Amino acid sequence: MEKRYRGIFVVVCTAFDKDGNVDEAALRQHIRWLVDDCKVHGIIPCGSTGEFAFLNEQERKRVVAITVDEVKHQLPVIAGSAACSTKEVIEYAQYYQELGVDGVMVVPSYYGHLNQEELYYHYSTIAKNIEQPIILYNNPGTSGSDLLPITVARLVEFNNIVAIKESTGIMQRVVDINLLVGDQIEVLCGCDTLAMEMFAMGVEGWIAAPANVVGKQCVKLYQLMVEQKDICTAWEFYKHVRPLFDLFEGSGQYVALAKTGLEMLGRSVGQPRKPLLPPSDELKTQLKVLLDIASKALEPG
Repeated sequence: MEKRYRGIFVVVCTAFDKDGNVDEAALRQHIRWLVDDCKVHGIIPCGSTGEFAFLNEQERKRVVAITVDEVKHQLPVIAGSAACSTKEVIEYAQYYQELGVDGVMVVPSYYGHLNQEELYYHYSTIAKNIEQPIILYNNPGTSGSDLLPITVARLVEFNNIVAIKESTGIMQRVVDINLLVGDQIEVLCGCDTLAMEMFAMGVEGWIAAPANVVGKQCVKLYQLMVEQKDICTAWEFYKHVRPLFDLFEGSGQYVALAKTGLEMLGRSVGQPRKPLLPPSDELKTQLKVLLDIASKALEPG
């Protein structure tokens, strides 16, 4: 199967101004940096790190519209289209389709604790009602529902269900899905602390929140592992960036760390929306140290 999602897809931060409103200029500037300077391979607005759950309907639609307009088909734009009800997911996805997105990413109905039949109903109904490609997003830690490989295997009957972002942190899932239906669906890395490991298993796409801050480093790891297949060099490089990914995963404060990291780089996109708070001073200190290490990893020699 020819893979369509190769490379680094950034779950882009939503920029806010000092009053907490969507900051269009800062969002455009951030996207432009990711596309032109970091050379990422795709942009995902309104994902978890984009604080979609803290945006109202109008804001979500505006963020996706701004993103599509700024990217201008240079790269794929995959819109986060999650909502609690199946009906609302479909409405978002249909609206985004009219905006010109290249696909949608859908996490299970959070707070629903859906069983496998309910998950199948949710995704199959969405697939029947939209045309664009769908990336399943399995993140039971936040959604409360675990999309098992056997259910993924049932869902590939729909031609527009094309990939799954696997964020359980269970490497066996990559093998299980590939053994069942690996010729019909792409597995994408959704666990930043397993990026190199998933690349080694044949995964070629990484949906990465830390790429907001270390996009160049994420791209380099992809190039070393997937394009150049230089595992030894990739491992030496990974040693310098993996601790930063550990901080993101371990703290659970993806949004706060991404936005604080950007501020440290002089590329502020504002503060997280309350009730999300900035990281503690201790976390900021750790972040600064690890960002410096990751930056030095890009230096020649």
